[in-house]
Amino acid sequence: MAGHSKFKNIMHRKGRQDAKRSKIFSKLAKEITVAAKLGAPDPDMNPRLRLAIQAARAQNMPKENIERAIKKSSDANSENYEEIRYEGFGAGGVGVIVETLTDNRNRTASEVRAIFSKAGGNLGETGSVSFMFERVGAIEYDSEVASADDMLEAAIEAGADDCTSGEEGHQIYCEPEALHEVAQALEARFGAPRSSAIIWRPQNTVPLDDETGEKLLKMLEALEDCDDVQNVYANFEISDALMERMSR
Repeated sequence: MAGHSKFKNIMHRKGRQDAKRSKIFSKLAKEITVAAKLGAPDPDMNPRLRLAIQAARAQNMPKENIERAIKKSSDANSENYEEIRYEGFGAGGVGVIVETLTDNRNRTASEVRAIFSKAGGNLGETGSVSFMFERVGAIEYDSEVASADDMLEAAIEAGADDCTSGEEGHQIYCEPEALHEVAQALEARFGAPRSSAIIWRPQNTVPLDDETGEKLLKMLEALEDCDDVQNVYANFEISDALMERMSR
């Protein structure tokens, strides 16, 4: 499984165990507010807002929280967030993409740089890592929702480009602009997905030994814990044993 998916599965498990839901909700609300402010507050007229709401619902974010975040977008006194993407390298030469929403770019840059440095990584120029990834729509379901064959068949019928299945779940990939339609078709058949978003998918992955993998995962988790960071992607491969250990 690609590094991004493995890391997200680790965070998904730890999120339940470590009661990090409030931090997850805060980041989802920020994306909803920004999406509504940049476009229309109506999800039917605003694709980015529609995706943000889908992501929030996939995390069981309460309806009133979603409505509050949309309403905040029209508040003249609310913060103005800037989207900044950082690219760099972590342990083992793994490429890392960090997406942020911040009202203070100097603070965010300092925090992200410090996390990379502490873990023995380094930041690069924009484009130094992203060329190793592709921008795709991604939908994830738990493995028990359907068999691999049934999910593949449904994904093809829905217009997806690729579908991978394993013990950790099903990952369906499509063109970014087709995400809403594909997600809707799959939801009609299997229910709400575990996640639905436009992501950076690694084209190839870097295999890591357990020691290097653990060091990288700790850096990625530190980045996820940063309030200004929305999403983290990396092109690595680790053993199932390490994944299980880090999930506890």
